[in-house]
Amino acid sequence: MIDLAAYAGLFAAALVAATILPAQSEAALVGLILAGRQPVWALVAVASLGNVLGSVINWWLGRAVDRLRGHRWFPVDEATLDRASQWYRRWGKWSLLASWVPVIGDPLTVAAGVLREPLPVFLVLVTIAKVGRYLVLAAATLGLG
Repeated sequence: MIDLAAYAGLFAAALVAATILPAQSEAALVGLILAGRQPVWALVAVASLGNVLGSVINWWLGRAVDRLRGHRWFPVDEATLDRASQWYRRWGKWSLLASWVPVIGDPLTVAAGVLREPLPVFLVLVTIAKVGRYLVLAAATLGLG
């Protein structure tokens, strides 16, 4: 039987974790893998989809940064955005392979939007990073790593 609540919760945790909002999806994924009620491949797919979509939200915020920057609710302060933009300018689109890394990954995805990285390139690199991270986490959880 498909447990839609488990998948929906994992998707939501992964989506929020990929945005600038403070959240973690790894514990949800590991917990569901250990529970053993859903196929691991499906859990990795759902977490990856949510995490990539959250990064697309960041990319969109970056694209709209000139219109949104002055608002109190805008989730990235100037110093963080400047650091991420400098990193992105130095390493280019390949820095998106680090989009899974805590603390720097989310600002990198915003910087990619600010610096107008094309969405198709963004999606490929971020998907590789996010899926790769969840595959390693799943393998480690199962003792395969």
